[in-house]
Amino acid sequence: MQLNADFNARVVVHSDQLDWSASPMPGVDRRMLDRIGGEVARATTIVRYAPNSKFSAHTHTGGEEFIVLDGVFQDEHGDFPAGTYVRNPPTTSHTPGSEAGCTIFVKLWQFDMEDRNQFRKTMAEELGAAVDGVATAELHRDARETVTYSHLDAGATLNNRDAGGIEMLVIGGSVVESGETLGKGAWLRLPEGAPLTAVAGDAGAKVWIKTGHLPHAKPPAV
Repeated sequence: MQLNADFNARVVVHSDQLDWSASPMPGVDRRMLDRIGGEVARATTIVRYAPNSKFSAHTHTGGEEFIVLDGVFQDEHGDFPAGTYVRNPPTTSHTPGSEAGCTIFVKLWQFDMEDRNQFRKTMAEELGAAVDGVATAELHRDARETVTYSHLDAGATLNNRDAGGIEMLVIGGSVVESGETLGKGAWLRLPEGAPLTAVAGDAGAKVWIKTGHLPHAKPPAV
Protein backbone atom coordinates (compact mmCIF):
# COMPACT_ATOMS: atom_id res chain seq x y z
CA MET A 1 0.00 0.00 0.00
CA GLN A 2 1.17 3.52 -0.80
CA LEU A 3 -0.61 6.51 0.73
CA ASN A 4 0.79 10.06 0.46
CA ALA A 5 4.09 8.43 -0.51
CA ASP A 6 5.36 11.27 -2.73
CA PHE A 7 7.71 13.12 -0.38
CA ASN A 8 8.23 15.88 -2.95
CA ALA A 9 4.62 17.05 -2.62
CA ARG A 10 2.86 19.21 -0.02
CA VAL A 11 0.24 17.09 1.76
CA VAL A 12 -2.54 18.13 4.14
CA VAL A 13 -4.87 15.63 5.82
CA HIS A 14 -7.74 16.85 8.00
CA SER A 15 -7.76 13.66 10.04
CA ASP A 16 -10.99 14.46 11.90
CA GLN A 17 -12.79 14.19 8.54
CA LEU A 18 -11.53 10.65 7.85
CA ASP A 19 -13.53 7.52 8.64
CA TRP A 20 -12.02 5.11 11.14
CA SER A 21 -10.85 1.79 9.69
CA ALA A 22 -10.38 -1.39 11.67
CA SER A 23 -6.92 -2.70 12.55
CA PRO A 24 -6.17 -6.42 12.93
CA MET A 25 -6.97 -6.09 16.66
CA PRO A 26 -10.63 -5.78 17.79
CA GLY A 27 -11.34 -2.41 19.39
CA VAL A 28 -8.32 -0.70 17.79
CA ASP A 29 -9.14 1.56 14.83
CA ARG A 30 -7.02 3.96 12.77
CA ARG A 31 -6.89 6.88 10.40
CA MET A 32 -3.96 6.54 8.02
CA LEU A 33 -2.01 9.70 7.13
CA ASP A 34 0.86 8.25 5.12
CA ARG A 35 1.98 4.69 4.52
CA ILE A 36 4.43 2.61 2.50
CA GLY A 37 3.85 -1.09 3.02
CA GLY A 38 1.18 -3.47 4.31
CA GLU A 39 0.63 -4.31 7.97
CA VAL A 40 4.38 -3.89 8.36
CA ALA A 41 4.87 -0.37 7.02
CA ARG A 42 6.60 2.94 7.23
CA ALA A 43 3.49 4.64 8.53
CA THR A 44 2.06 7.75 10.15
CA THR A 45 -1.33 7.08 11.73
CA ILE A 46 -3.93 8.25 14.22
CA VAL A 47 -4.87 5.20 16.32
CA ARG A 48 -7.91 4.90 18.61
CA TYR A 49 -8.10 2.32 21.40
CA ALA A 50 -11.58 1.51 22.69
CA PRO A 51 -11.86 0.99 26.47
CA ASN A 52 -10.25 -2.28 27.56
CA SER A 53 -8.68 -2.90 24.15
CA LYS A 54 -5.06 -3.84 23.54
CA PHE A 55 -2.56 -5.12 21.00
CA SER A 56 -0.70 -8.36 21.51
CA ALA A 57 2.92 -8.17 22.66
CA HIS A 58 5.29 -7.15 19.87
CA THR A 59 8.78 -5.85 19.15
CA HIS A 60 9.30 -2.60 17.25
CA THR A 61 11.90 -3.73 14.75
CA GLY A 62 11.87 -0.32 13.05
CA GLY A 63 11.06 1.81 16.09
CA GLU A 64 7.92 3.59 17.23
CA GLU A 65 7.29 7.23 18.10
CA PHE A 66 3.94 8.47 19.45
CA ILE A 67 2.00 11.26 21.13
CA VAL A 68 -0.98 10.55 23.39
CA LEU A 69 -3.71 12.87 22.11
CA ASP A 70 -6.44 11.98 24.60
CA GLY A 71 -7.15 9.42 27.29
CA VAL A 72 -4.42 7.27 28.85
CA PHE A 73 -2.24 4.87 26.85
CA GLN A 74 -0.86 1.96 28.87
CA ASP A 75 1.69 -0.81 28.64
CA GLU A 76 3.89 -2.75 31.05
CA HIS A 77 6.15 0.30 31.36
CA GLY A 78 3.43 2.52 32.85
CA ASP A 79 0.56 4.89 32.13
CA PHE A 80 0.96 7.62 29.49
CA PRO A 81 -1.65 10.41 29.77
CA ALA A 82 -2.59 12.93 27.09
CA GLY A 83 0.31 15.23 26.24
CA THR A 84 2.98 12.52 26.57
CA TYR A 85 5.62 12.08 23.83
CA VAL A 86 7.30 8.66 23.64
CA ARG A 87 10.17 7.22 21.59
CA ASN A 88 10.56 3.44 21.53
CA PRO A 89 13.58 2.76 19.31
CA PRO A 90 14.34 -0.41 17.32
CA THR A 91 14.49 -3.63 19.42
CA THR A 92 12.09 -2.32 22.12
CA SER A 93 8.93 -4.28 22.87
CA HIS A 94 5.67 -3.87 24.76
CA THR A 95 2.00 -4.87 25.05
CA PRO A 96 0.03 -1.66 24.42
CA GLY A 97 -3.56 -1.01 25.42
CA SER A 98 -5.90 1.25 27.36
CA GLU A 99 -8.39 0.50 30.13
CA ALA A 100 -10.25 3.79 29.69
CA GLY A 101 -9.59 4.24 25.97
CA CYS A 102 -7.22 6.64 24.24
CA THR A 103 -6.14 8.14 20.93
CA ILE A 104 -2.52 8.42 19.80
CA PHE A 105 -0.56 9.82 16.86
CA VAL A 106 2.05 7.22 15.95
CA LYS A 107 4.95 6.89 13.50
CA LEU A 108 6.44 3.48 12.69
CA TRP A 109 9.61 2.41 10.88
CA GLN A 110 11.08 5.93 10.79
CA PHE A 111 14.10 5.50 13.10
CA ASP A 112 17.82 5.20 12.56
CA MET A 113 18.24 1.45 13.01
CA GLU A 114 21.13 2.07 15.42
CA ASP A 115 19.09 4.40 17.67
CA ARG A 116 18.62 3.05 21.21
CA ASN A 117 17.47 6.26 22.91
CA GLN A 118 14.20 5.34 24.64
CA PHE A 119 12.30 7.99 26.64
CA ARG A 120 8.99 9.62 27.51
CA LYS A 121 8.35 13.34 28.05
CA THR A 122 5.40 15.42 29.16
CA MET A 123 5.50 17.94 26.34
CA ALA A 124 4.03 20.95 28.16
CA GLU A 125 6.59 20.59 30.95
CA GLU A 126 9.41 21.03 28.42
CA LEU A 127 8.24 24.41 27.08
CA GLY A 128 10.58 27.37 27.31
CA ALA A 129 9.67 31.03 27.67
CA ALA A 130 7.53 32.49 24.90
CA VAL A 131 9.17 34.67 22.27
CA ASP A 132 6.79 36.79 20.16
CA GLY A 133 3.92 34.65 21.38
CA VAL A 134 5.53 31.28 20.63
CA ALA A 135 6.82 28.94 23.37
CA THR A 136 8.72 25.89 22.13
CA ALA A 137 10.10 22.66 23.60
CA GLU A 138 12.80 20.66 21.84
CA LEU A 139 11.75 17.06 22.43
CA HIS A 140 14.45 15.28 20.44
CA ARG A 141 17.39 16.06 18.19
CA ASP A 142 19.86 13.82 16.38
CA ALA A 143 21.77 13.84 13.09
CA ARG A 144 18.62 12.86 11.15
CA GLU A 145 15.84 14.96 12.64
CA THR A 146 14.58 17.51 15.15
CA VAL A 147 11.28 17.17 17.01
CA THR A 148 9.58 20.12 18.75
CA TYR A 149 6.33 21.06 20.46
CA SER A 150 5.04 24.65 20.47
CA HIS A 151 2.28 26.74 22.04
CA LEU A 152 1.21 29.74 19.95
CA ASP A 153 -0.75 32.67 21.31
CA ALA A 154 -3.66 33.92 19.21
CA GLY A 155 -2.29 35.56 16.07
CA ALA A 156 1.31 34.49 16.72
CA THR A 157 3.43 33.32 13.79
CA LEU A 158 5.65 30.25 13.81
CA ASN A 159 8.35 30.13 11.11
CA ASN A 160 10.50 27.12 10.30
CA ARG A 161 12.96 26.82 7.43
CA ASP A 162 14.83 23.68 8.50
CA ALA A 163 16.29 21.53 5.72
CA GLY A 164 15.07 18.01 5.07
CA GLY A 165 11.31 18.53 5.02
CA ILE A 166 8.81 19.63 7.65
CA GLU A 167 5.91 17.75 9.21
CA MET A 168 3.32 19.30 11.55
CA LEU A 169 0.39 17.96 13.60
CA VAL A 170 -2.10 20.43 15.06
CA ILE A 171 -2.88 19.12 18.54
CA GLY A 172 -5.08 22.01 19.67
CA GLY A 173 -6.52 25.24 18.32
CA SER A 174 -5.80 26.11 14.70
CA VAL A 175 -3.26 27.66 12.35
CA VAL A 176 -3.40 29.12 8.87
CA GLU A 177 -0.73 27.85 6.46
CA SER A 178 -0.60 28.76 2.75
CA GLY A 179 -4.08 30.28 3.10
CA GLU A 180 -5.58 27.04 4.47
CA THR A 181 -6.98 26.70 8.00
CA LEU A 182 -5.64 23.64 9.79
CA GLY A 183 -7.71 22.76 12.84
CA LYS A 184 -7.22 20.21 15.58
CA GLY A 185 -6.11 16.91 14.08
CA ALA A 186 -4.82 18.39 10.85
CA TRP A 187 -1.54 16.96 9.58
CA LEU A 188 0.77 18.79 7.18
CA ARG A 189 3.89 17.55 5.39
CA LEU A 190 6.08 19.94 3.40
CA PRO A 191 8.82 18.72 1.05
CA GLU A 192 12.52 19.53 1.20
CA GLY A 193 13.07 23.25 0.64
CA ALA A 194 9.52 24.38 1.46
CA PRO A 195 9.45 26.74 4.48
CA LEU A 196 6.68 26.68 7.09
CA THR A 197 4.81 29.83 8.10
CA ALA A 198 1.90 29.07 10.44
CA VAL A 199 -0.27 31.78 12.01
CA ALA A 200 -2.34 30.80 15.04
CA GLY A 201 -6.10 31.31 15.08
CA ASP A 202 -8.20 33.16 17.65
CA ALA A 203 -7.84 30.36 20.23
CA GLY A 204 -4.07 29.98 19.71
CA ALA A 205 -2.56 26.65 18.76
CA LYS A 206 -0.57 23.67 20.00
CA VAL A 207 1.57 22.01 17.34
CA TRP A 208 4.06 19.15 17.08
CA ILE A 209 6.74 19.49 14.40
CA LYS A 210 9.39 17.18 12.97
CA THR A 211 12.04 18.39 10.52
CA GLY A 212 14.99 16.96 8.60
CA HIS A 213 13.65 13.43 8.27
CA LEU A 214 12.26 13.15 4.75
CA PRO A 215 15.58 12.38 2.94
CA HIS A 216 15.76 9.22 5.08
CA ALA A 217 12.26 7.98 4.20
CA LYS A 218 12.17 4.44 2.85
CA PRO A 219 10.06 1.28 3.14
CA PRO A 220 10.62 -1.03 6.11
CA ALA A 221 13.42 -3.56 5.77
CA VAL A 222 11.43 -6.81 5.89
